[in-house]
Amino acid sequence: MANLSQEEWIKQLEADDNAVVLDVRTQDEINDGMIPNAIHIDIYKGQGFVDEIEELDKTKNYYVYCRSGNRSGQACNIMNQLEIENAYNLLGGFMEWKGEVVYNE
Repeated sequence: MANLSQEEWIKQLEADDNAVVLDVRTQDEINDGMIPNAIHIDIYKGQGFVDEIEELDKTKNYYVYCRSGNRSGQACNIMNQLEIENAYNLLGGFMEWKGEVVYNE
């Protein structure tokens, strides 16, 4: 797992053609908007979260975020334990996100 600043995360993500953005927040938090093209797997699902992570392509690079950077750090550690080597945590999370935001209709 690597903790990346907002700038590092964006720069690395933009240069990565094997990237997947993963949002691990709750559905209520998602309603406040999310980073474009993110997939959503709520870390609070417990075993359900682990099950969904295990189904992900282990060859991809995952850029993970939550509200503040805490849960996404935990998610990256879980992903590493499940043999997903490239998981990048967004420090400061969505609260400090300065990039584009999309809203579900």
